[in-house]
Amino acid sequence: MKLTEVLVKPILTEKANAQQEKLRRYAFRVNKKANKLEIKKAIEQFYGVTVTNVNTTIAAGKNKTRYTKAGFIEGKKAAYKKAFVTVAEGETIDLYANI
Repeated sequence: MKLTEVLVKPILTEKANAQQEKLRRYAFRVNKKANKLEIKKAIEQFYGVTVTNVNTTIAAGKNKTRYTKAGFIEGKKAAYKKAFVTVAEGETIDLYANI
């Protein structure tokens, strides 16, 4: 897998921001087929930091229902993979620079 296909986008939530400040841990949405070694290489290449730890989890898809004129429409959101990346002491990733 190419390194440009590994990272989908950073996760910018209150919980993720708190972990960035306290634990130097950053959350990313990644390709479902990516493994920890590919994620580590991609982060180090794109952000220029040293990665010390990578944890991954797969978030299950949620059932969604909405009511329309035609009746109830039921569906399911897609599952996705998250990676929690811990960087070395004294290093940071500026996720808000490209916004």
